Amino acid sequence: MDGEPTVELIRAQLRRLRMNAGLSQEEFGKLVHFSGSQVSAIELGQRPFDRFFLKRADEVLNTGGLLIALLKIAERDKEPSWFLSWLDAVRQAQQLRCYQPLLVHGLLQTENYARAVIRANDMLSDDEVEKRVAARMDRQSILFSPDPPLYVAVIEETALRRADESFRGLMLEQIARVIEYAQHPHIHVHVIPATVAVHVGLSGPFSLARCRDGGWVGSQETQLGGDVVDKDEDVAILLARWESVRSEALSRQQSIELMKELMTSWS
Repeated sequence: MDGEPTVELIRAQLRRLRMNAGLSQEEFGKLVHFSGSQVSAIELGQRPFDRFFLKRADEVLNTGGLLIALLKIAERDKEPSWFLSWLDAVRQAQQLRCYQPLLVHGLLQTENYARAVIRANDMLSDDEVEKRVAARMDRQSILFSPDPPLYVAVIEETALRRADESFRGLMLEQIARVIEYAQHPHIHVHVIPATVAVHVGLSGPFSLARCRDGGWVGSQETQLGGDVVDKDEDVAILLARWESVRSEALSRQQSIELMKELMTSWS
């Protein structure tokens, strides 16, 4: 991704500036309200950074706003800051847990499905739609990297039934893709059946990434963007909600069988 070199530059500059200031990771951490181990994880790429952290680092290190300026370059090149931070966490993750109540999750989407979903935003030009589709397809490479994360996705049966006649072929292709991916040992897909009417996850999509340092980072999406969640108490809430959502879903094999039944009904 275009933004990734800038992300690495931000980490390198952070470390250089901290050392030039004569601060240990522990000393610097106290000044920005992080632990020394968290600072180390950020510098090593084991934990994402966010705008608040970089703004505070600029103030403590008296950089004249250098780190925030680099973040703005990364945003201009690719993604908004919250999503850039989340992509950074995903890239480093050992485990990914993703819940999506209304759509097939992005890492499972076919190109045609992704294009249809992105094109629903009529404020985007055709060029912007194609750029976003290409970026989404590129992000899926994380699932098939040499050392992929354990990826667990929970989706709703109702999301797999969201189609009219014109959408039928696209949905057949999409469900076939999910079934194909679900055969891989590191990819677990669980479907919440339509008979489960109400549960805590319906308040909105969220994802969790387990970083190399063992900590968890979450993300939540809204109509206007999203947020990266890294405060311990907030992450704990998302982990509890994940367990609740996951408990409502079918097993891996039951989910695959349900999806096969759906394909039969669509065809």
